[in-house]
Amino acid sequence: MGEYKIKFFADPETGRIPVKEYLDDAPDKERQKILKHIEFLREHEGILDEPYSKHIRGKIRELRVDFGKSRHRVFFFTFVGKNIILLHAFLKRTAKTPEPASAKALKNFYKVLNNAKLYE
Repeated sequence: MGEYKIKFFADPETGRIPVKEYLDDAPDKERQKILKHIEFLREHEGILDEPYSKHIRGKIRELRVDFGKSRHRVFFFTFVGKNIILLHAFLKRTAKTPEPASAKALKNFYKVLNNAKLYE
């Protein structure tokens, strides 16, 4: 049947890959933990309940990775063909998810639906 795959959204306007850039900029130990959570998400076919994941809007969920006082969030959704698409990531500093972060994830979601490139 095949396993689920993790794919990164690439912005068709800028060519940037936001989640990959976020991971590249994260401190090494924190990046390793985020990557372990992403692999855990893949192994569970994109379905994780709280505290690992939380519904945000529509099909969009956030992967929650806490490391000390750092609270990393990675927006994703599960797509046809057993693909988990990583849309946007940010360091959470407030109690609620900031609207600009969820709006960015939603914008990227619609770009994926309009055939934006994806990278593994």
